[in-house]
Amino acid sequence: MVMEPRHPVTTQRTLIERRRELQALDAAFRELRRTTDGVARPRRRGLLAFSGPAGLGKTALITEARARAVAAGFTVLSGRGGEKEQASAFRVVRQLVQPCLARMDGAELRAFLGSWYDVMAAVLGLEARGPAPAPDPTGVREGLDWVMTRLTMKLAPVVLFVDDLHWADAESLSWLVSFASRVDDLPLLIVVAYRPEDLPPEAGDLRALVGHHGDRPHDLAHLTAEGVAHLIRNALGAAAEDVFCKECWSATGGSPFETVELAIGLAERKVRGTRDDLPAMRELAAAIKGPGLIERLERLDTATVRFAHIAAVLGSPFSPRLAATIAVLGDEAATEAIQQLRAARIIAEGHGPEGELEFIHPLIVTTIYRSIRTGFRAGLHNAAADAVLAAGYGATAAARHLLEVPCEGRPETVECLREAAREYLRAGATEAARRLLNRALQEPPLPEDRAAVLHELACATFLIEPTATVRHLRQALAEPDVDPDLRASIVYRLTTALAHTDQLAEAVEVAAEEARQAPNARVKLRMQADQFVWSTMRADDPDSPARSRTLARLAAHLPGHRLEERYILGLRAWDAVLRGEPRRTALTYAEKSLRGGMSWTDETRGFEVPLSVALVFMYGDQPRRAEELFEKGIAECARKGWHGSHLAFGQTIAGYIRYRRGCLAEAENLVRDGLRIADKVEGVVAARWYGVSVLIQILLARGRIAEARALSDEHRFDEMTPNAVIYPDPRTVYAELLLAEGRHAEAVPLLACVGEWLDGRGWRNPAWCPWQLRLATALAPTAPEEALGHAQDAVKRAREFGSASAVGQALHTRAEVTGGPAALDLYAQAVDHLEQSPAAYELARAQIGHGAALSRNGRLQEAADRLYQGLEGAVHCGAEALAARARAELSTAGLRPLPLRYAQADTLSAQERRAAELTVQGHPVPVVAKELHLTEQGVRQLLSSVYRKIGTDSSGLAGFLEGCPQPRS
Repeated sequence: MVMEPRHPVTTQRTLIERRRELQALDAAFRELRRTTDGVARPRRRGLLAFSGPAGLGKTALITEARARAVAAGFTVLSGRGGEKEQASAFRVVRQLVQPCLARMDGAELRAFLGSWYDVMAAVLGLEARGPAPAPDPTGVREGLDWVMTRLTMKLAPVVLFVDDLHWADAESLSWLVSFASRVDDLPLLIVVAYRPEDLPPEAGDLRALVGHHGDRPHDLAHLTAEGVAHLIRNALGAAAEDVFCKECWSATGGSPFETVELAIGLAERKVRGTRDDLPAMRELAAAIKGPGLIERLERLDTATVRFAHIAAVLGSPFSPRLAATIAVLGDEAATEAIQQLRAARIIAEGHGPEGELEFIHPLIVTTIYRSIRTGFRAGLHNAAADAVLAAGYGATAAARHLLEVPCEGRPETVECLREAAREYLRAGATEAARRLLNRALQEPPLPEDRAAVLHELACATFLIEPTATVRHLRQALAEPDVDPDLRASIVYRLTTALAHTDQLAEAVEVAAEEARQAPNARVKLRMQADQFVWSTMRADDPDSPARSRTLARLAAHLPGHRLEERYILGLRAWDAVLRGEPRRTALTYAEKSLRGGMSWTDETRGFEVPLSVALVFMYGDQPRRAEELFEKGIAECARKGWHGSHLAFGQTIAGYIRYRRGCLAEAENLVRDGLRIADKVEGVVAARWYGVSVLIQILLARGRIAEARALSDEHRFDEMTPNAVIYPDPRTVYAELLLAEGRHAEAVPLLACVGEWLDGRGWRNPAWCPWQLRLATALAPTAPEEALGHAQDAVKRAREFGSASAVGQALHTRAEVTGGPAALDLYAQAVDHLEQSPAAYELARAQIGHGAALSRNGRLQEAADRLYQGLEGAVHCGAEALAARARAELSTAGLRPLPLRYAQADTLSAQERRAAELTVQGHPVPVVAKELHLTEQGVRQLLSSVYRKIGTDSSGLAGFLEGCPQPRS
């Protein structure tokens, strides 16, 4: 398959002095061909970059490369940046993929894009099936990665060309640079050409990418005198004199564009190339660009000049019909203007299905555009905006022109800019939306619309500049007579932005003030919910107990019919968990809050309450219910294209649930995925801290203490003092690391400080924060009585909450600090409780602790049973160090570990087993994905399923596969 070219056709058939560049292209093509022969080989040329100033023949080189790619049988995708189109988000992306998608009928297209259809529709310029979601930038990048990967695998091998990359829109450039870093794993070659001096400031990642390779970028050189002479004699004949050719080289500076244009002009005048022809040559050379070009243009008739000016305003390529409409030219006059501009070598022949025309070279359109008087140029842009809208090109096409028009207070201009901004927000192009809304404010809008425009602008800046969001929203709130529902949305956005910029106290204050002056009960309840959300998350909440009492009184009388009521009920459930009220109370409120539903992606309410409600079930020993809610929430985020902070939180906390169930390998994979997502999203600090905190706990449970320490040091975890509440509590987790390293004395003051903080808030639940259990362990060697007191109080608090896992863990710690024969009954009670809970890892710990205690007290047969149970549980959880401890205890008691029972071995599907085999053989995830026809995320999920079933991670796969049976059909 070959896409239609969008580059001007050059009359030059042979590239002069570009041997090195063409050799690099041919080598890259050979490597690309080998990617489809089934043999894995390392690649060096997944990306080729050609750079140089204007006129050095980059477009000619790209045109030759396209021709060679077509001749080699490759699929060719092409795009090109435009100087006046940089404000049009995803313009280059659409050039690349739309021709392929246009060849698919509706059903094929929907099948090809699958679940990504609605998310990518706005990005790719397709018609959405329903209300279009507003994806975040991370989701857009991942969606484009997915689309391009699927296209590549469908059409392989593929060569993707982007000319004039320096003029690519910011959104396309950002995606292309991100995607290019992984292209070596695909049967795809990317070839780009750009002017390095014209790259935008945000192109630093591109410079870094091409700079990582010794043979990139290829900097194009000016033609030598010999090269210019060759081109001149090709046009005029071999008799052209040396002195004439030398003067041609001097006049053009060795610019391939100017030399080719000069040669064509000389040939048309039938110049022979003698000394006598030098004046004519110099006149022609001066008319190729700059003032000479404008003088040549202005010698044409008035209608033609006007047509050329409008074409320059529209940008290359342009619709001749649209240009004629704006110029008020009839068909005959437009045709005559086009013929004159072609004869003057200003525009080229048309290409593409709509007969669009292009300028011969970008230098020409730039020169003509800049020659138009400023006031007249603004008028042409204004006329172009009106014509573009009337022709049905849409608000975004018109908005590009409106950005060049002076502010005149026109409501229709404001509405067009707002509609274009909404389209860009639906495409995840937040920066493009911000530009348009800023311009709409400058117009300005009508007084009654100003608050709405400020709110829309705040939504556009939320992910990229939260401090600006706060400023815009405060201005919106200061507007008179704001609609109550709009005001509620403004307040939610403002409190969220304040919270995300670590101003939680101010977020609480804003919500409280709005609740006091709310015009009706429904809005008041909503404001109160926001107040409670940010108060709960505020680490320095000055009166947490009083707030909890207010929340309890409010929730006691709410039926949960309205969404505002359900949010209050959900907050009440979460507060009950934190305070350690009876588990049944918390679960009852949680279930009541879910009747009627709560969305994780409601842009005016946030996901904090639905997430907290799901965690109520986790702490209440119903992790399957929590996982069900998380799966729905994560799927909702994915459908909406929210692959940034929401997905980072979702993956991390889902991993935390798996950790508490004892699925350590799967938990680690999920949390690492969450951290990977958080690292890609600028400013998502909280999600990163959650991920680090949970991952350290998982690594400690797996016995990888050194790795946990390295992670802590990398993120300076010991220095973290967040203003927001994070769970698991970072200071308690860091104390666990200190205890694992044997640094008990350092852990004591840290844990005592946590206890003082939580007791001051009335948060007494050891299921949520086991600070007392860790403090008892830290004090046991030096202050056993004090340690026992903390352990006993923790057991009391755990029993008040009533979850079997919390009681079992507290009894286990009490048994450890008690010691001696008196601890045996406590260990037995701990095991009994944990056997009734989903906490598999904690059960294995308690069983091994009990077995060791029995062994020390001479009850070897009972010890053996407990140790064998704990050993198998530890192995299935992936807790390698705990399993080693069990083996050591068995050895000390003179007992030999029995072979483990792989009861789950025959539950592996053929696909799961094949994924495991390929992983053991050392194949990377992209290779496994290609063989199994899955996405990389699908492979990771498949491997997680394997680890969960067999109770180990990748380190234990090889041994497992050797000893387990083949899967059932």
